[in-house]
Amino acid sequence: MDHNKKEECCPAFNPDPWQGKEHHWQDKLFIMETMPQFFHIPFPSKIGKMMDRQWKKIEDANAEPEMADFLWLSYDPSPWKAEHYIAVTKEVPNAENVKISGNFISKVFDGPYNAAPKWIKEMDNYLEEKGKKSKKYYFYYTTCPKCAKKHGHNYVVLFAQI
Repeated sequence: MDHNKKEECCPAFNPDPWQGKEHHWQDKLFIMETMPQFFHIPFPSKIGKMMDRQWKKIEDANAEPEMADFLWLSYDPSPWKAEHYIAVTKEVPNAENVKISGNFISKVFDGPYNAAPKWIKEMDNYLEEKGKKSKKYYFYYTTCPKCAKKHGHNYVVLFAQI
Protein backbone atom coordinates (compact mmCIF):
# COMPACT_ATOMS: atom_id res chain seq x y z
CA MET A 1 0.00 0.00 0.00
CA ASP A 2 2.60 2.55 -1.11
CA HIS A 3 0.65 5.80 -1.08
CA ASN A 4 3.28 7.68 -3.05
CA LYS A 5 3.66 5.30 -6.02
CA LYS A 6 0.12 4.19 -6.83
CA GLU A 7 -2.26 6.43 -8.70
CA GLU A 8 -5.13 5.05 -6.66
CA CYS A 9 -4.41 3.17 -3.48
CA CYS A 10 -7.85 3.42 -1.86
CA PRO A 11 -10.95 1.87 -3.43
CA ALA A 12 -14.18 3.87 -3.65
CA PHE A 13 -15.97 3.72 -0.30
CA ASN A 14 -19.60 2.69 0.11
CA PRO A 15 -21.02 4.46 3.20
CA ASP A 16 -24.26 2.43 3.37
CA PRO A 17 -22.99 -0.50 5.48
CA TRP A 18 -21.63 1.94 8.07
CA GLN A 19 -24.37 4.57 8.40
CA GLY A 20 -26.12 4.33 11.77
CA LYS A 21 -25.03 0.73 12.34
CA GLU A 22 -24.30 -1.05 15.60
CA HIS A 23 -21.16 -3.16 15.90
CA HIS A 24 -20.39 -5.67 18.63
CA TRP A 25 -16.68 -6.47 18.81
CA GLN A 26 -15.20 -9.17 20.98
CA ASP A 27 -11.40 -9.17 20.88
CA LYS A 28 -11.32 -7.62 17.39
CA LEU A 29 -7.66 -7.76 16.40
CA PHE A 30 -5.67 -4.72 15.29
CA ILE A 31 -2.07 -3.62 15.19
CA MET A 32 -1.48 -0.25 16.79
CA GLU A 33 1.11 2.47 16.46
CA THR A 34 1.27 5.85 18.16
CA MET A 35 2.34 9.02 16.37
CA PRO A 36 3.02 12.58 17.43
CA GLN A 37 0.68 15.30 16.20
CA PHE A 38 0.21 19.02 16.74
CA PHE A 39 -3.16 20.10 18.23
CA HIS A 40 -4.82 16.95 16.78
CA ILE A 41 -3.28 17.62 13.36
CA PRO A 42 -1.16 14.73 12.10
CA PHE A 43 2.03 15.19 10.16
CA PRO A 44 1.07 13.97 6.66
CA SER A 45 4.49 12.58 5.75
CA LYS A 46 4.56 10.51 8.94
CA ILE A 47 1.13 8.97 8.30
CA GLY A 48 2.04 7.67 4.85
CA LYS A 49 5.30 6.20 6.12
CA MET A 50 3.55 4.60 9.11
CA MET A 51 0.85 3.07 6.89
CA ASP A 52 3.42 1.72 4.43
CA ARG A 53 5.54 0.28 7.27
CA GLN A 54 2.56 -1.30 9.05
CA TRP A 55 1.01 -2.61 5.83
CA LYS A 56 4.29 -4.33 4.92
CA LYS A 57 4.25 -6.09 8.32
CA ILE A 58 0.63 -7.11 7.71
CA GLU A 59 1.42 -8.46 4.23
CA ASP A 60 4.53 -10.30 5.45
CA ALA A 61 2.37 -12.01 8.10
CA ASN A 62 -0.43 -12.76 5.58
CA ALA A 63 -2.78 -10.96 7.96
CA GLU A 64 -4.54 -8.67 5.46
CA PRO A 65 -8.31 -8.42 5.88
CA GLU A 66 -10.61 -8.49 2.88
CA MET A 67 -11.09 -4.91 1.67
CA ALA A 68 -14.71 -5.04 2.86
CA ASP A 69 -13.34 -5.66 6.38
CA PHE A 70 -10.49 -3.15 6.21
CA LEU A 71 -10.48 -0.68 9.11
CA TRP A 72 -7.95 1.95 10.02
CA LEU A 73 -9.09 3.61 13.23
CA SER A 74 -7.58 6.69 14.80
CA TYR A 75 -7.96 7.78 18.39
CA ASP A 76 -6.48 10.95 19.90
CA PRO A 77 -5.77 10.52 23.61
CA SER A 78 -4.30 14.06 23.60
CA PRO A 79 -3.70 16.97 21.20
CA TRP A 80 -0.09 15.74 20.90
CA LYS A 81 -0.51 12.02 20.31
CA ALA A 82 -2.60 9.80 18.07
CA GLU A 83 -3.11 6.06 18.16
CA HIS A 84 -3.67 4.31 14.83
CA TYR A 85 -5.26 0.86 14.70
CA ILE A 86 -5.28 -1.30 11.56
CA ALA A 87 -7.54 -4.38 11.52
CA VAL A 88 -5.76 -7.68 10.88
CA THR A 89 -6.83 -11.30 10.56
CA LYS A 90 -4.18 -12.70 12.92
CA GLU A 91 -1.39 -11.50 15.18
CA VAL A 92 1.45 -9.73 13.37
CA PRO A 93 5.07 -10.28 14.46
CA ASN A 94 7.07 -7.15 15.34
CA ALA A 95 3.89 -5.10 15.76
CA GLU A 96 1.86 -4.02 18.76
CA ASN A 97 -1.12 -6.39 18.57
CA VAL A 98 -4.22 -5.02 20.29
CA LYS A 99 -7.70 -6.46 20.83
CA ILE A 100 -10.69 -4.14 21.05
CA SER A 101 -13.98 -5.24 22.58
CA GLY A 102 -17.18 -3.32 23.04
CA ASN A 103 -20.35 -2.00 21.49
CA PHE A 104 -20.10 0.74 18.91
CA ILE A 105 -22.37 2.82 16.73
CA SER A 106 -20.99 4.15 13.46
CA LYS A 107 -22.06 7.19 11.50
CA VAL A 108 -20.61 8.40 8.19
CA PHE A 109 -19.59 11.98 7.49
CA ASP A 110 -18.25 13.60 4.33
CA GLY A 111 -16.05 16.66 4.43
CA PRO A 112 -12.76 18.12 5.56
CA TYR A 113 -10.97 16.60 8.53
CA ASN A 114 -11.20 19.84 10.48
CA ALA A 115 -14.96 19.23 10.74
CA ALA A 116 -14.28 16.48 13.32
CA PRO A 117 -15.49 18.55 16.33
CA LYS A 118 -18.77 19.24 14.47
CA TRP A 119 -19.12 15.53 13.65
CA ILE A 120 -18.59 14.58 17.30
CA LYS A 121 -21.33 17.04 18.30
CA GLU A 122 -23.67 15.57 15.66
CA MET A 123 -22.87 12.06 16.90
CA ASP A 124 -23.51 13.09 20.51
CA ASN A 125 -26.95 14.41 19.47
CA TYR A 126 -27.65 11.23 17.49
CA LEU A 127 -26.69 9.06 20.48
CA GLU A 128 -28.72 11.20 22.89
CA GLU A 129 -31.81 10.61 20.72
CA LYS A 130 -31.19 6.87 21.17
CA GLY A 131 -30.67 7.23 24.94
CA LYS A 132 -26.96 6.43 24.66
CA LYS A 133 -23.70 8.20 25.44
CA SER A 134 -20.22 7.73 24.00
CA LYS A 135 -17.31 6.58 26.15
CA LYS A 136 -14.73 6.99 23.40
CA TYR A 137 -14.50 7.93 19.71
CA TYR A 138 -12.52 6.31 16.92
CA PHE A 139 -12.29 7.81 13.44
CA TYR A 140 -12.03 5.67 10.33
CA TYR A 141 -10.50 7.71 7.53
CA THR A 142 -11.70 5.72 4.53
CA THR A 143 -9.33 7.11 1.91
CA CYS A 144 -6.09 9.01 1.68
CA PRO A 145 -6.39 12.69 0.64
CA LYS A 146 -5.32 11.95 -2.96
CA CYS A 147 -7.98 9.25 -3.42
CA ALA A 148 -10.64 11.33 -1.65
CA LYS A 149 -10.05 14.04 -4.23
CA LYS A 150 -10.20 11.50 -7.07
CA HIS A 151 -13.45 9.92 -5.78
CA GLY A 152 -15.03 13.29 -4.96
CA HIS A 153 -15.77 12.37 -1.33
CA ASN A 154 -13.81 12.48 1.89
CA TYR A 155 -15.84 9.96 3.84
CA VAL A 156 -14.99 9.52 7.51
CA VAL A 157 -16.73 6.97 9.72
CA LEU A 158 -17.05 7.95 13.36
CA PHE A 159 -17.27 5.01 15.75
CA ALA A 160 -18.73 5.82 19.16
CA GLN A 161 -18.01 3.24 21.82
CA ILE A 162 -21.17 3.07 23.94
